[in-house]
Amino acid sequence: MSALPRSYNPFAEDEEDDVAPAGPGGAGGADRQRFLQQEVLRRSAATADSTTRSLSLLYESERIGVAASEELIRQGEALKRTEQMVDKMDQDLKTSQRHINSIKSVWGGLVNYFKAKPPESKPEQNGAPEYYANSRLKEAMTSSKEQESKYQESHPNLRKLDNSDNDFNKADLVSSVQRDAYPKNQQLRAYHQKIDNNLDEMSSGLSRLKSLALGLQTEIEEQDDMLDRLTKKVETLDVNIKNTDRKVRQL
Repeated sequence: MSALPRSYNPFAEDEEDDVAPAGPGGAGGADRQRFLQQEVLRRSAATADSTTRSLSLLYESERIGVAASEELIRQGEALKRTEQMVDKMDQDLKTSQRHINSIKSVWGGLVNYFKAKPPESKPEQNGAPEYYANSRLKEAMTSSKEQESKYQESHPNLRKLDNSDNDFNKADLVSSVQRDAYPKNQQLRAYHQKIDNNLDEMSSGLSRLKSLALGLQTEIEEQDDMLDRLTKKVETLDVNIKNTDRKVRQL
């Protein structure tokens, strides 16, 4: 039989040194107790380190997602500029066709005189087109950029000092209700609180990553529609250029 009572807590700090082994197997029970205590502490520390590494990877994934979103927005701006250039070329081509008809015959000149002029496109302010990404992506990017400082703190190459000592100091700052939910041993309590905090941060990070993914999906779908529209415009412009070139050669 064990030399310790059933209700004894091996991690309780109160009167820990007053417990004396009873019976012939008391020394072995005390060794077993210390071994179990060290094993639980070791596993708790390993779990805390694992969640910290996972949280660091999550922050890094979030940073990569923000960079991909910014690159996608720049791609959208380039597509917008290309589409406006194609529209301008199409307008110039229609003007050239009007001039060719005027040169080709008097009747063509009369038709162009009474025919309405094509609408002129307004010049862009400062020579740069305005492109707006979808609101879902912009909100997700703003939320994720606010976590940049946490990424720098968690990255092993960027953080300055190990904050493991601070975790034990923070363990004393919790409320009495929260303290009752953790073990009485200060070191073990600090590990449990660190694990819980990391899991909460991981839950929030996964939610932000989901928002980024949904925003990226919406932006990609919108740019796919823009590419389809641009492809049709380019194909039409190519046909009109060939027709105009043939008319010029017939003059």
